[in-house]
Amino acid sequence: MGLYLARRLLAMLGVVWAMSVLIFGIIHILPGNVAYAILGEYATPQAVAILEDRLGLHDPLPLQYWHWFSALLHGDLGRSLVMDRPAGPLIFEALGHSAILAGSSFLLVAVFGILLGVHAATHRGTAVDRALTLMQLGFIAIPDFFWAILLILIFAAWLHWLPATGYAPLDGGDLLAWLSHLVLPVFVLSIGLIAHVSRLTRSSMLEALESRYVLAARAKGLPARLVLGRHALPNALLPTITILAIDAGLLIGGVVVVETVFAYPGLGRLLIFAIDHHDLPLLQAGMMVVTTIYALANLIADLGYALLDPRIRVGAHA
Repeated sequence: MGLYLARRLLAMLGVVWAMSVLIFGIIHILPGNVAYAILGEYATPQAVAILEDRLGLHDPLPLQYWHWFSALLHGDLGRSLVMDRPAGPLIFEALGHSAILAGSSFLLVAVFGILLGVHAATHRGTAVDRALTLMQLGFIAIPDFFWAILLILIFAAWLHWLPATGYAPLDGGDLLAWLSHLVLPVFVLSIGLIAHVSRLTRSSMLEALESRYVLAARAKGLPARLVLGRHALPNALLPTITILAIDAGLLIGGVVVVETVFAYPGLGRLLIFAIDHHDLPLLQAGMMVVTTIYALANLIADLGYALLDPRIRVGAHA
C-alpha cells in the first residue's frame, strides 16, 4: 500500500506541475494588457512601460514562469494587482466560504446519492424505482441557475422563509442566520449531483447483484443484508467513489453560477472578479488552488479504490 501511495502521489505532483504550465500559458495569451487594466485605458505609454517593467512583463515567458512557480513552491501565491493585497489570504478566505458550501453539499450527495441508488437497485422495476429514475433524469437535465432562481422566488420572495442572497459570518454568534444563508445554495448545489450519483450507484449496484460472487453468497444461505453490505455494496461503490471525487473538486471550483446567483463570497466569485479586472496573479493563484484540490480529490479516490479492491494494490506491484 505504501508503494502504491508513493506512485499515486508522484503522479499527482506531475499533473499539478503540468497544469501549472498550462495555466500560465493560457493566462498569458488572454487579450488585454495588465498595465492598462490597472492604470486605466487613458494611461500614458510611459506609465504603462514603467509598470510593465516593475511587474516583470518584459522578461521572457520561461523566466516569468520560473519566478512565479518558484514563488508558489515557497508558499507565495503572489499579489492581487487590483486590490494591492497578497493573493493567498484573499483566496483562502474565499476558499473557506466555498468549502462550507462544498462540504455540506458533498455530505448530502454522498449519503443520499448512495442510499437512493441502492434502494432503487434493490427495488428494481417497482413504482419507486421508476419514480426515482424519472426524478433523476429531470434533476440532471435542469441547470443549477434554474433551481436557484426558482427557490429564491418561492422561499425568499413569496414565503420569506430564507434570505435570497449574501452570507452571515459565524463569528457574529448568530448560528440561525449563518445556516439560513446556506440552505438554498447547498440545496441547489446538491440536487443535480445527488441524481447523478444515485443513478450511477443504481447501475453499478445492479451489476454487482447479478455477479457470480453475489449469487454464490446467496447460494450459501447468507442473510440478504450481509450479502448486500459485505459483497455487493463494496464493489458497486468503486465507480461511485470516482464520481464523488470528481464532484468534490467540482463543488469547490465549479460553484461560480451558484455563488453568483446567491451573491455568496466564495472562490468562484473571486475568480470571476479576477477575470473581469484582468488580475492575472490572483487568477493564476486561484486556478492553481482549484487544480490542486482536483488532484487531491482524485488521489483520495485512488486510495479508496485500493482499500475497497485489493486487486488494485496487487496490480500496482506487478
